[in-house]
Amino acid sequence: MAGTGTLVRFALRRDRVRLPVWILALLLGTLSTANSYAELYGTPEDRANAVETMGSPAGLAMSGPRHYLDDYTSGAMLGHQMLGFTAVLVGLMSVLVITRHTRAEEETGRAELLRSTVVGRHAHLAAALSVAALANLVLGLLLALGLGGLGIDGVDAGGSLLYGAAHAAVGLVFAGVAAVTAQLTAHARGATGTALAVIGAAYVLRAAGDSGENGALSWLSPIGWAQRTYVYVDDDWWPLLLCLALAAGCAATGFALSTRRDVGAGIRPQKPGRPVASPALGTPLGLALRLHRGMLAGFGAGLFLMGAMYGSILGQAEDMLKDIDQLQEALERIGGTGIAEAFASMVMVVLAVVAAVYVVMAALRARAEETAGRAEPLLATGLSRGRWAGSHLAVAMGGGTLALLVAGLGFGIAGAASTGDGALVPRLVGAALAYAPALWVTVGVAAVLFGWFPRASAAAWIVPVYAFVVGYLGQILRFPGWMNNLSPFGHVPRLPAADLDWTPLLVLTLVAAGLVWLGLAGLRRRDLETK
Repeated sequence: MAGTGTLVRFALRRDRVRLPVWILALLLGTLSTANSYAELYGTPEDRANAVETMGSPAGLAMSGPRHYLDDYTSGAMLGHQMLGFTAVLVGLMSVLVITRHTRAEEETGRAELLRSTVVGRHAHLAAALSVAALANLVLGLLLALGLGGLGIDGVDAGGSLLYGAAHAAVGLVFAGVAAVTAQLTAHARGATGTALAVIGAAYVLRAAGDSGENGALSWLSPIGWAQRTYVYVDDDWWPLLLCLALAAGCAATGFALSTRRDVGAGIRPQKPGRPVASPALGTPLGLALRLHRGMLAGFGAGLFLMGAMYGSILGQAEDMLKDIDQLQEALERIGGTGIAEAFASMVMVVLAVVAAVYVVMAALRARAEETAGRAEPLLATGLSRGRWAGSHLAVAMGGGTLALLVAGLGFGIAGAASTGDGALVPRLVGAALAYAPALWVTVGVAAVLFGWFPRASAAAWIVPVYAFVVGYLGQILRFPGWMNNLSPFGHVPRLPAADLDWTPLLVLTLVAAGLVWLGLAGLRRRDLETK
């Protein structure tokens, strides 16, 4: 463990921006949601209507266990509908912290350099787990203090402390999971992807269990354990002991596995490649597709399932939303012939924003290749900078469009089954694809930052975050219209509720083309940055 304290301070120094942003985003999102529940469901009649609509199997799969509905206060509503969702985000934060400070350090060679000094074998993993634990504990404490100070009926101090502790416990579990996956593969992306698959499986088990009769499958998921605390209803602390035991077991397994491999290698041996590469791999576009295929497949599967989950409640949308005045007003502003169409239009914004997360990650992959030193050998050949970066941008644009397609397909198939209207499949697929030009503009913004201001490339994340806050929450909270116009997603026709208008889509496409050209022009005029 020698050097663990120094590595902890170094990791906190590196994450001095990332972790506060994560924590504040989760905190503010939870507090604003709690206030929204108190306003939208201010009377017992409103909460009774919510119980009636959320009690269906589809509603329980989207939210949590049925027992919360027995005393559906604003606090119980928060634990029922938000705890499982934010637990996924907390798990994502923990996974990224662990892989960033363990496997990514080995992959870049920095861990080997530090290990040549007086640094113990377990120091990197211990430091990463310490930072993740600290982040989760701070988040849990802030949630407890913030919710306890709101003064909302049904949100008491004891329940708020348990609510924060549940998030911290789930975060520790997935930090331990990432400590194991970081030992299995030699690549940070593989370790992250495997851990995220575990998070997805935990959420699916929770959803399947809560929608069933006995809920047995939920007891196989740490997210299900957190929701079984029945925060603000029964306030049971003991399920968190299961989370702590699993977190400790996973962390111990991670330490044990780290002694059975070499630095930079994984427990799972790498498969030998083909003796002869395919012709496509010898092209910039083929190489980019090879590098992006895992992430694209993961986002595609996730968006299909996400669309299917929303589609499964489309037939009940009118009953679920008919008594919520604020949402009714938001849906009326969207338009359409019915609540189901307006609800589908709001869901499309969420699906498009998730697809935008993929395109930002894909567009910035070229930046990662540059800083890791892998772009320089390629560009030392006859490959031009424009073809090299353009291939990554092309995959981002094409992959984002494909992600929209599968999201709309999942939404349409499940929506058609829920409503009995088969015509919804092509309509919802078309509504999803209408956001493709907005995704291309997002890629263009990332290209401009990468080409002209590479150190500020992370600012591209502002586009999807702003689109979600203004395009989705802004409809409910009545943000001014000019704020929506600042987002490329705000200019997309709100299909299927609105009529198709090709003019803004063509303009967005031209803007995207101009931004990509500008970004590639900047790349040609600057030096490469390598580490």
